Parts: sequence; structure tokens; C-alpha cells
Amino acid sequence: MILREGPDTVAAFIAEPINGSGGVIVPPAGYFDRVQAILKKYDVLFIVDEVICGFGRTGQMFGSDSFKLKPDMMTVAKGLSGAYQPISGLLITDQIHEALKAGSRKLGAFAHGLTYAAHPVAAAVALETIKLYEERRIVEHVQALAPYFFERLNGLAHHPLVGQVRGMGLLAAVEITADKASKTPFAADKAVGAWIQNKAMEHGVIVRAIANCIALCPPLISERQHIDELVDGLAKALDAAQTQFGTAVAAG
Repeated sequence: MILREGPDTVAAFIAEPINGSGGVIVPPAGYFDRVQAILKKYDVLFIVDEVICGFGRTGQMFGSDSFKLKPDMMTVAKGLSGAYQPISGLLITDQIHEALKAGSRKLGAFAHGLTYAAHPVAAAVALETIKLYEERRIVEHVQALAPYFFERLNGLAHHPLVGQVRGMGLLAAVEITADKASKTPFAADKAVGAWIQNKAMEHGVIVRAIANCIALCPPLISERQHIDELVDGLAKALDAAQTQFGTAVAAG
């Protein structure tokens, strides 16, 4: 696509370290190595969306650390304040910052802002949140808990409706399939994922249906008993879905 459009017309490439809302898609080994090599070759900026993966979710402070990414820009939000205040930010390299300053000296100030930019309350909460991440060693806690999280989730792999368990850190998805061997999904109009999401809530846990997969994103301060509660609730919802839908109503 870069060659077809012309490298001089391509401003940047943007990607999440792990594609979150697309179904918690973990990139295959070597994917980002190849992507970054191509971007460097054609001088295309690399923007990494850390809104979901940032601040410990993948077991490192940023998803970029987990996949050895070297972004030119990073978008952050959510975890920046632990969701206690609405805030987002854009992190840029010194090189881009210097280019902005040089352009401002030549053309006038780069007058780019938003009504609530640098809001003092949101900024104060963000600073305190970062302090707590460090004081409470949240990233290390995620690293310690993640193996148990996936041990419990992988225990669902034998379930007739489960085609795959995937993820990293405390971010995961359980793929729902009508046929386990072929990984054939249920027909979209059956809305099996949404049905499982609602049934899980009846068992006291909140998960997110994304088409034919169930995404799980437990709090970073979770302990083993919370992981047990989450996975046990999902397991009950899967059993109920098995009774409700069986495994024969596959997409045509």
C-alpha cells in the first residue's frame, strides 16, 4: 500500500500492540519486526495505540515494551488515571517535538489544543495514579498473576464451545465456536457471544462479547480468588450456552 500510494503521501502507520476491540488479537511472532523495518525503510512514522495495552495490562508498563516496539508517538488514556478521571495524552519523541518547535518559530505557534487540555484535576489524578503503579508494583503484580489467569482460562479449552484461548498479561479472549474441530463460528444472527455475556452477568461477572469471542480484562489489582470468580462465572455461562445453542447451528 505504501508503494501504491507513494511513500511521500503516507504520514504514519497506527496499530495496537494487541488488537483489543477487534477481539484481543495477539500478533504472531515477527509481525512487528517486519512492520517496523518497512516503516523505517520508507520513513513512515509509527503510532502505537496504548489506550488498552498501556500501564501494565500486558505485563509490562506498555504493550510496546512487551513487543519491543519503538514508536514515534504513543496514544494513552484509560490506565493513565486508572479510569478515575477522563484523561488522554499523546507521547512524542524528541525529534518530533523539535520539528514542531522549528515549525512554530518559522510559521508561528502550533496552536493545537482542546477545551479541557491539561485540566489540573485530571492531571493531578494521573500523576497520583502513576505514583501508585510504582509504589504498589502493579506491573510486577500482573506478571505474577498472569500465569494463573491463563492456567484457569486454558482449563476452559476442553469446553465444546471454546475454539481458542488467547491473550497476554491480564488481557484475554475466549473464542466461541459452533464446531470445535473446524473452528466454525456460530451464525451472527444467533448473537451467541452477547448471550454468554448476559448470562455471565447473572453469575456476577462482567465480560465483553466481541462478535464470537468473549474478552476478559480483570482489574490489575485482582488476586487469585478474583480470577477464580471470573473464570468460574464464565464457565457457568458457557455451560448454559451449550444447553441453549448446542454446537450444530454454524454459520452458513
